[in-house]
Amino acid sequence: MTTSKIRQTDAIPAIILFFAIFSPFAASARLVFEETAGGHMPVEADAPASAGIEKVYVLWQTNGAKAVFTADSPSEASATKWYRFSNLGGGFAEEVRPVSQGSKSYVYLTGDDTGLIVESGGRQRCYWVVNYANHMCNLNALDIAPEQECDRTSLLLQGDAGKITYYSINGVGQTLSREMNLEYNSMVYDEEQNRYVKTGINNTLESAETTIRTEAPLCDTDFTLSGDRFLKAWGMEKHVTSPTFTTGAIAVTTTALQTLRENDNEQKEEAALGGSGPVEITFSAAMTDAVVYKEWQFSRDQEFNSIDLRIQEDEVVHEFDQQGTTYVRFVAGNDTGTCDYSGETYTVFIGESRLDCPNAFSPGATEGTNDEWKVSYKSIVEFDCHIFNRWGLEMVHLTNPSQGWDGRYKGKLVPAGVYYYVIKARGTDGKEYKKSGDINIIKYKENGTRRN
Repeated sequence: MTTSKIRQTDAIPAIILFFAIFSPFAASARLVFEETAGGHMPVEADAPASAGIEKVYVLWQTNGAKAVFTADSPSEASATKWYRFSNLGGGFAEEVRPVSQGSKSYVYLTGDDTGLIVESGGRQRCYWVVNYANHMCNLNALDIAPEQECDRTSLLLQGDAGKITYYSINGVGQTLSREMNLEYNSMVYDEEQNRYVKTGINNTLESAETTIRTEAPLCDTDFTLSGDRFLKAWGMEKHVTSPTFTTGAIAVTTTALQTLRENDNEQKEEAALGGSGPVEITFSAAMTDAVVYKEWQFSRDQEFNSIDLRIQEDEVVHEFDQQGTTYVRFVAGNDTGTCDYSGETYTVFIGESRLDCPNAFSPGATEGTNDEWKVSYKSIVEFDCHIFNRWGLEMVHLTNPSQGWDGRYKGKLVPAGVYYYVIKARGTDGKEYKKSGDINIIKYKENGTRRN
């Protein structure tokens, strides 16, 4: 057998290789393998276009296997040239003398992984052939590593399913994925149910080394490693299962939902949470199985160096009735204290108080337009209002600033004239209000003219 080296300058440029591989005129030309050991069909895998490799073939055993290329015609077959290259790339390929029979040209393979270049019909095609016997997947046992982390779990594999590498036409190593499957249970947050639910996880691994690291499961589970894709294609897939893993990892999802008030006389305060007090907010926490210690913390200190309130419940309904900013967070931990959680900090701002009183309204005139007497307020937590007529008869008693007077007494509209209010109130900022004044009831005829 004679050999020769192809200089890098003689190799077909990558852009030409790309069009040669995918040229519609080369549809009939193909590479197949015969006389493979064990009768197992070769497994094909695609390579990225940048590798310059048309296909990667995995054979159970390459030693003695016959690589056969069918050309478009016998004349092209007789002129077909074969080259073999290693991890150095196609620039260092060695020519291999083929055998021609009709439209077929073939060479015999050795037991090494190898690259093949076939020149036929003015086109060049590149392949890589993997001898699976050199990369056998052996799965004997799967154990739990003694040392674990909160967010990552380590498994110890007894066996061998290491990385398979093939090489591009330029000698760049590429990983051929074994597509190993690592299956186990974990928990995911269900937003509709507001809780964590158990779910199966299936991770695809390119290979399986002695130590396998994966995201820590959020519930007790065992791990099953299966593979690889080549054994599966040959009906020989292997499986190995670990002992039950006791999780220490935790996860928490928290929410904060403010009860909204639709009071048309309340002055709004721009704040994501809070605003015009008092404000009621429901804090809720959903957590995974390993959580043992849990606590909602309330503090005026953003760094939580001092805690004003601690509540050890999943859900807390809290009323904020003091002006200023309060910070709220949820903390949790497992039974050994090795994994903990400190959640999002919610900022609740309650604005300063304010209370303004109108001096006139027109009940019974245009519905929805100045037909009810109401104060304009913000952050009022205590409110007591009495309205009297000129003889001191109480028309109405209001105990909430959102309430108003519709100008009626015992169900009937009162006469137009002057009435009087007396208000005592307190704001979230501690400010005391003592207000009194006149209320002028103005009535209008239907044509819009004033009537006293």
